[in-house]
Amino acid sequence: MLVNRFKQMTLVAFLMLLLSSFSSADFINEPKEIIDANANAAVQQFYKDVRGGKAFLSKVKGYLVFPSVVKAGFVVGGKYGEGVLRINGKSVGYYSIAAGSVGFQMGAQKASYIIAFVSQDALDKFIRSNGWEAGVDGAITVAKWGANTDISTISYKNPIYAFVFGEKGLMYNLNLEGTKFTKINR
Repeated sequence: MLVNRFKQMTLVAFLMLLLSSFSSADFINEPKEIIDANANAAVQQFYKDVRGGKAFLSKVKGYLVFPSVVKAGFVVGGKYGEGVLRINGKSVGYYSIAAGSVGFQMGAQKASYIIAFVSQDALDKFIRSNGWEAGVDGAITVAKWGANTDISTISYKNPIYAFVFGEKGLMYNLNLEGTKFTKINR
């Protein structure tokens, strides 16, 4: 029993150390100029990391860029980040991404997300919504690619694609179902 308690305390201490290394509070309530600058850097990283990424984003109707989404949990978890909606390369609105969950999960991670709207209908529904929820208000296909995969081969048959890149840390559980996107005023 004492050994189990020690293991639990060690795990909690490890998670706290991992979370503190992200300094996650530094991206909450950023001014739009900072969000835009961080989004520009994230898009450039996406172009560098994802072969065909630039061509793909040039064909979509619009995309959300979340340069820094922090996700952490141990049975109970959550994620949060702030980003921008871009249409024709121009910033048209600022949004937060948030989710909470309970289940088998452990760790902490920081990553960049791009949510690409392939269809005009999906983009319009997102813009008109007041708190859009993935899986309820629209299905998001999480794109997976390997080192030699060119994403320009995506079929464009699904209305919304998500890309997660630039991960730092370790988190078991990648799921956008139930993730809430809310417009923020900047």
